[in-house]
Amino acid sequence: MKALVLAGGRGTRLRPITHTSAKQLVPVANKPVLYYGLEAIRAAGIAEVGLVVSDPREMLAPDPRSGLRTTVMVNSQAEIRAAVGDGSEFGLRVTYIEQEAPLGLAHAVKISETWIADEPFVMYLGDNLIKDGITPFVREFEREPPNAQILLARVKNPSEFGVAELEGDRVTRLEEKPAEPKSHLALVGVYLFDRTVFDAVRAIRPSRRGELEITDAIQHLIDAGRRVRSHVIEGWWKDTGKVEDLLEANRMMLDQLQTEIRGDVDADSQVEGPVRIGPGTLVENSRLRGPLIIGAGARIAHAYVGPYTAIGDGVELDHAEIEHSIVLERSRIAHLAHRVESSLIGRDVVVCGKDARPRAHRLMLGDSSRVELS
Repeated sequence: MKALVLAGGRGTRLRPITHTSAKQLVPVANKPVLYYGLEAIRAAGIAEVGLVVSDPREMLAPDPRSGLRTTVMVNSQAEIRAAVGDGSEFGLRVTYIEQEAPLGLAHAVKISETWIADEPFVMYLGDNLIKDGITPFVREFEREPPNAQILLARVKNPSEFGVAELEGDRVTRLEEKPAEPKSHLALVGVYLFDRTVFDAVRAIRPSRRGELEITDAIQHLIDAGRRVRSHVIEGWWKDTGKVEDLLEANRMMLDQLQTEIRGDVDADSQVEGPVRIGPGTLVENSRLRGPLIIGAGARIAHAYVGPYTAIGDGVELDHAEIEHSIVLERSRIAHLAHRVESSLIGRDVVVCGKDARPRAHRLMLGDSSRVELS
């Protein structure tokens, strides 16, 4: 069996972070989301991975200094290639498959046919995070292979997802983001197919969005009398395409954290709960209340870091408070009069305070930004 991992897309719901970074590489608990998927694939016994990446593109983005929109080149493919390499660090053999534009999940399957050949394959969306992995899903497919098997989860807001209707474990109908959902079973971003899916993707036409939809391809299999089986997961999963979902995934992963302190914590600091601190990090006269993680080479001084916070490598936190947030590498947060919470802060960001005392801060900041709060 092979795995097809989708790591293209533009990540519009995570802008401005994704103006300069691939959405699949935004960290959860200080590890890129994509890595969790690759690790789950290897744990399921799959070693051959096709990684679908986007071509470089030009786009308009705000200049962090002037605030004016300017043309920038976004090359998430190069960033993903640098982060994953040949896959050997994950125990994988990775082949890169270039998709000229985000033309839909079924289009990604279509352009991968030559590489996949006649093998069954798992398709995994690279910005999904599934706590318990995909091993049970893969083993079920191997025991009694259908033509397709889809992973489902019960959700409270099915109209925001693709929704499945079932008879037993057999899928009878799929509908993309229905106004009146027939069930609360949403498609998780993991699918298993045999080669009949290639006939389906060739048969369908682009949707109103101009994309080849994987839900249309699966529905074509159903209408053609192919066997499409469901697998409902009981554990949690997250599509990390939005800030709120990233923060919730970060919270869930940090709930599993064990204390490991490799940096230096002075005698005037307090450490409560599970806390992981990377090498070369210095904590001075601060209070750390876990679960939280701080990367390598950071400096935390006269500060409070609260639960469910992930601080990246080289971050400086000085006379400031933060909790339930993600801060990427080399950012500086200093002299704030109020706590930062529920925020996603990009790389090389500077957040500094003035004399006035704001009541609250809620931030989503792109890379290389600077914000003064008053």
